[in-house]
Amino acid sequence: PMSFTNLAKKRCSIRAYEPRPVEPEKIAAIVEAAHVAPSAANRQPVRLIQVESAEGLAKLGKSANLYGAPLAFVVCADAERAWKRSFDGMASTDIDASIACDHMMLAAADQGLGSVWICAFDPTGVRAAFDLPASLVPVNILAVGHAEGEWKSPERHAAERIPISELVTKA
Repeated sequence: PMSFTNLAKKRCSIRAYEPRPVEPEKIAAIVEAAHVAPSAANRQPVRLIQVESAEGLAKLGKSANLYGAPLAFVVCADAERAWKRSFDGMASTDIDASIACDHMMLAAADQGLGSVWICAFDPTGVRAAFDLPASLVPVNILAVGHAEGEWKSPERHAAERIPISELVTKA
């Protein structure tokens, strides 16, 4: 098995997909990763909309560029269920949804699938397309599929990321 760090280095944003569908057992592994993701105070506010039908993808595609992916998840969080910080009222909706999305993205890479985390989408359009209740906030979209073309080098981070000395401040 691949180490966590090597898996994290392997994962990259994929913006071109083969049209073939994602195998059900690979989808199940991605959903399981979301299922075990932590959430603030274990409130578990995350809800997923799994979109793989042509009709569903077309509806979602009106609000976001899915890059031709045959599968997308709308990662939502229930604002009424999410934990709220007592000091300032900050709700964990975005954080909890993003942790789940990150787990899903890594699970996709572990299954040999490409994915891309999409935040550039029209939340009003997504809400209308899937008739979301008022408390359910669409936070992220994760497009998933078999990558068309080559993945980026797992060694790219040395050149593409800020130095660790800039990332970390020791106190």
